[in-house]
Amino acid sequence: MIVSALIAHKYRMYLMCARCTELLNQMSEQDSVSRSLEVGPLYPYTKERERMEKINLKEKLSKFSDHWSPKVIAEMNDYQFKLVKIKGDFVWHNHEDTDEVFIVIEGKMKIEFENETVELNEGDMYVVPKGIQHKPSAENECKIMLVEPRGVVNTGDTQGDLTASNDVWI
Repeated sequence: MIVSALIAHKYRMYLMCARCTELLNQMSEQDSVSRSLEVGPLYPYTKERERMEKINLKEKLSKFSDHWSPKVIAEMNDYQFKLVKIKGDFVWHNHEDTDEVFIVIEGKMKIEFENETVELNEGDMYVVPKGIQHKPSAENECKIMLVEPRGVVNTGDTQGDLTASNDVWI
């Protein structure tokens, strides 16, 4: 009796989730442009299967030109994958509660620390440990991916002109 009730409950939940996914996809198709400018897509799921679609980094990078303003392209668990174009100097800052991953897609950049500077080239990755003061910079435009928990502010503990809006999807 209990097992059949659980199975029936699970089936009802499955039907509700399927209907919700269908409605979200319809909303996405009808309002994709305005929503992407506001908060971005919920997730690029297909109607047929519950998995993400392929994401082309070059295509996503072509959708914006501003510097130091990360754009979310995907989520995994509570982590976001963000693309950002950088040029010039950023601000000294740290992230007290999380590490920060820099992956250079195109160009060259530096991350300055108190006692050293790390140079990163196309294809390089570096993890800045939580709580460590750092200042990214790039002489010429550099395209990078950041991987960090949802809600992390780009300037960490330092608020200012370069503090970007959070959770902006492209």
